[in-house]
Amino acid sequence: MEKVEPKRRRRSQRDYPLAFKLSVVEQVEKGEMTYKQAQKRYGIQGRSTVLVWLRKHGR
Repeated sequence: MEKVEPKRRRRSQRDYPLAFKLSVVEQVEKGEMTYKQAQKRYGIQGRSTVLVWLRKHGR
């Protein structure tokens, strides 16, 4: 009998275009959504990714 292992989803690191980052930062800064809502809406995996963008590209 063959042993079948469950398929695991590989986590992948994604590079986002600068225009996309700036757009997300702008929406969060305007109060249109929180950084957590932005993560969920756009499928951003990293917990602190949007926060890093805010520090780097925000006002």
